[in-house]
Amino acid sequence: MSITASPGDIYGIILALLFAVAAGLVGSFALMKGMLLASDVISHVALPGIGLAFLFGFNPILGGATTLFLGTLLIWQLQKKTGLATDAMVGVVFAGSLAIGAALTPKEDLVEALFGRFQPLSFFTFLLGLVAVLLVIFVIFRFKDQLLLALFSPQLAAATSVRLDRMNLYFLLVFSLTVLVGLRFMGALLAGALIIIPATTGRRLAGNVSRFLLSSCLASVAAVGIGLVITAFLPRFSPGPIIVAISAVLFGLSLLKKSV
Repeated sequence: MSITASPGDIYGIILALLFAVAAGLVGSFALMKGMLLASDVISHVALPGIGLAFLFGFNPILGGATTLFLGTLLIWQLQKKTGLATDAMVGVVFAGSLAIGAALTPKEDLVEALFGRFQPLSFFTFLLGLVAVLLVIFVIFRFKDQLLLALFSPQLAAATSVRLDRMNLYFLLVFSLTVLVGLRFMGALLAGALIIIPATTGRRLAGNVSRFLLSSCLASVAAVGIGLVITAFLPRFSPGPIIVAISAVLFGLSLLKKSV
């Protein structure tokens, strides 16, 4: 990304910042659910689709979306049928996905598939991304109370007619949708990192759920914003690694706060 921004660059910047908000919200609930590390793994499930897209010359995001959501449904079904934890099922799907994706992706495209690249967006692509991000934010706030109840008191949630399996599916789907939006500029290897690190930063800085959600979003937006500014002045760097590095620095700074 250059200092002089085209309309496509502006669309990309806006979508990246909105993705940061969604990542902060989703990461907060992932941390409370104890599946934060699974977010890093779920993003890798998109790799076989991205590899097929590069191999056959169609849109990598479309390919990644296909395998990402098929993988999400597979994880949900395996969790229901086996009774094992979500992170265990994610690990099973991850191992196969990473191997298949690495084998399918042409070597010259592997770095972009793994680490992403900032690209100008068409208005149509921007609208699709905008709808996806707003859907994630809407679902999180629409089902916030049910998700919290299912987290902290599953028996009470079941007694109040909250469908736990349906809540798990909703969360996994918005989780995957958030990862999908971030694939374009973060890559399959790093898209999950912006879900993991800002949430841990937010947890360090906040004492209740509302402040936790806000702190996670702010940490995520700050990392993306600073990362995009740096890559605007240093265009030879991809934004993904820079954004993750900034996120790690912000987490390090959060450690200076005394625990309460």
